[in-house]
Amino acid sequence: MAPGILALVGGAEWQEGCTFDGDLLAASGGADVLVLPTAAAYEHPDRAVETARAWFAGLGGTVRPLNVLTRGDAMDEGSAATVRDARFVYLSGGSPLHLRSVLKETPVWDALVAAWEDGAVVAGSSAGAMALCDPMVDPRGGALTVGLGLVENLAVVPHAEEDVAAHHRRTLELAGDDLVVAAVAERTALLRDPDGGWRVAGAGGVTVLLGGRDVGLDALPG
Repeated sequence: MAPGILALVGGAEWQEGCTFDGDLLAASGGADVLVLPTAAAYEHPDRAVETARAWFAGLGGTVRPLNVLTRGDAMDEGSAATVRDARFVYLSGGSPLHLRSVLKETPVWDALVAAWEDGAVVAGSSAGAMALCDPMVDPRGGALTVGLGLVENLAVVPHAEEDVAAHHRRTLELAGDDLVVAAVAERTALLRDPDGGWRVAGAGGVTVLLGGRDVGLDALPG
């Protein structure tokens, strides 16, 4: 079976302009969205859930929160079973480093991968988008570090409204000529379809860079 749609969102999730969310909900085949506010564990995760709930209610969807906020939570087999059964899993923004440290090599992460490979829709915004890839951009200075690796050989720079080359010079230098960097604007999704093709939806744009040059979506890993 082909994997589900993957959405790498540039931030400002669950707001006007995120037109892709309705399509993702439809593609999931249901009305439930499982929201993991893991990255927002120290930034009022309940507020993230309420924002998601209000947004998806307007799209005919129902949000179910799963408070996987610590590594102990991610080791829980019951939480893993909930993720495995979900058809639409959404990782909120917040801290990509915390998100990675909580989920990496845990039953909940294994369940998310299995659900996606079985056709579930998976979305991550800002920190979520960063951590789903490997390598991951370290927000403390732009270096590259280990990510969760749902997508490999791709690094995501979110909130990319500014000149990427000027504001993310260190990341691009470290990426060199071999690593693709996707700079994704807020309220914008870089979408990977089940056939491995990529497209852009939402209010802004995406710049795909290789060796510091804009190379377009065709350069993204399949």
